[in-house]
Parts: sequence; structure tokens; C-alpha cells
Amino acid sequence: MPQASADPGSIDFASLDTLRLVHELGSFTAAAERLGVNQSAVSYTIAKLRSCFHDPLFVREGGQQVATDRCEQILARSIQILDALDEMVQPEIFDREHSEQTVTIACNYYERILLIPKIVAELRRQAPRISVRVINALGDGHQRLLKRQADVLVGPFGRTESGFHSRRFYTEEYACLMDPAHPMAGQSLDAKKYLGLKHVYINYGGAWKSAYLHELEAASYTLTPTLIVPSPAGLDSLLAGSDLVATVPRRLGEAISDRLVLSDSPFRGAFDLSVVWTARTNASAMHRWLRDVILDTCRE
Repeated sequence: MPQASADPGSIDFASLDTLRLVHELGSFTAAAERLGVNQSAVSYTIAKLRSCFHDPLFVREGGQQVATDRCEQILARSIQILDALDEMVQPEIFDREHSEQTVTIACNYYERILLIPKIVAELRRQAPRISVRVINALGDGHQRLLKRQADVLVGPFGRTESGFHSRRFYTEEYACLMDPAHPMAGQSLDAKKYLGLKHVYINYGGAWKSAYLHELEAASYTLTPTLIVPSPAGLDSLLAGSDLVATVPRRLGEAISDRLVLSDSPFRGAFDLSVVWTARTNASAMHRWLRDVILDTCRE
């Protein structure tokens, strides 16, 4: 006998949000902690959804709850529903002087050094009671937005696909950072001289690849690094007194070059920095204010 269809009336928004949270965290226990409820409440909700959709939704693999294909399909539609609900309940006016909301910004080292101090100062000046949380974007910061872990994403992450919005605030390029005593300090670098240097390569983690590398590889060159590091943190100490050279965004190089020299790179890899958000927060008065502050603060 064919199974009965799911009864839409038996599914509420809270249940769909619990489903999303278990999927995001990979754990009933972690979802219960985030929601501030007992694990049994989460288990009951998932059991109800399993019965309704005639699918296990999650199976345990490697200590985590892994979503079934059917669950992934349900979640894709559920997130659209939850986003639409979020948009409907957003207030039309944001009272920034009295708001005690928390805003979360996803970004990486560059933005934390050069942009976040100015952004936070302006946010707190305009809305003195809000709290600001800054989290790592890594190479897939847009996932932080989709998982509702961040309100905005700041950095070289402009998105063009459906469901995302982005606005550019300036264009950056790469330059070479080295010790003043380096034989090539202050000299013009062509591709041959550049590739002959002892490079510190910053891989930033994940699948991210810097724009200058795309440009270098498009010209059929290969960079062979002497040292690979995961972040620009501590780069000035690594380069000072050494024969190493790092290719870094120019503004970052200027900010950390007290003991170093910055030279033009033959592979400049120009890239845009943007503020990115999702359709879920597009109409929110608070989020519009947040984005405007970031854009006004960061634009040249």
C-alpha cells in the first residue's frame, strides 16, 4: 500500500528550524544546546518529521548525524520558507540608539587588521548598545551566511548566484614584501626575477587561491614556495632579516611594513573587496544599516 503524503498542517516553523540546526551542527545534542532545550525535545521533533516525510532524514556516520538525500531536498525548500518568514517579520524601522542586538561579521585576517577596527568603532558610535561578533570566513565564507552563522561577509567574496547580494567597496592588488637588506629590495621585478625569489606562500586554508596566483598560472608559470604558512599573522617577523619574500595585498603590506620594504609585483592580481549578504536579510532595516555603515567606512 502506498504511504500517505506528509500532512503540511503537522509541520511548524520551529520544527523546520530544528531540522536545519541538526543539519548544520551534525548533532542532536549540539542542536539542543543551541536551542536551549533537552536533547529529547530535538529527538522528538526529528522523529515527528521522519514520520511525516517517511524518511530517516539523518543517519549516524563517523559520530555525526548525516543528512539523507531526501533530507537535503526538504532542507533546500525549508530554508526558502524560513527566509521568507524572516523577511516578513523584520521591523521596518531600526532604533539603533536603543538596540541591544548582536551583529556577526565573517571575515579573515586582512579585514580584521585593516577594516574591522574602523567598522566596529563606527557601529558602536551609532549604536552604543549593540554587540559585535567577528568570526573567520576562511575560503567559504558564503556558507557562514547560508548557515546563519553570520549577518554579513566582508572581503574578496563577491557572489553573483541567486540568493546572494554584494556591493564592492574598493579594489586591491598584490605587492612583494621583503627585508630592506634583501638584494632585490627596491628593484623592479620581472617574471623571471620574481620566480627566482625564495617565496613565503600564504595558503589561507580551504580551497582559496589568491588572485595573483591565478594571474601567474594563466601566464603558464608555476610558483615553488620555500615556506608555506596558513595566515599572514607574524609575517613581518618571518621576513625581517631573512632572504624570504611574501606576496601580499598592498594595503596589508603597507600596514605591517615598518621593518620591511614593499615593491611592485609583476603579478598584481587585482581583486575586489565587497560586503556580501543573503536574500534573508536583504529587507531588514537593521541589516541595511549594518551594510551601509560597512560600505561608508570602507570605501576610499
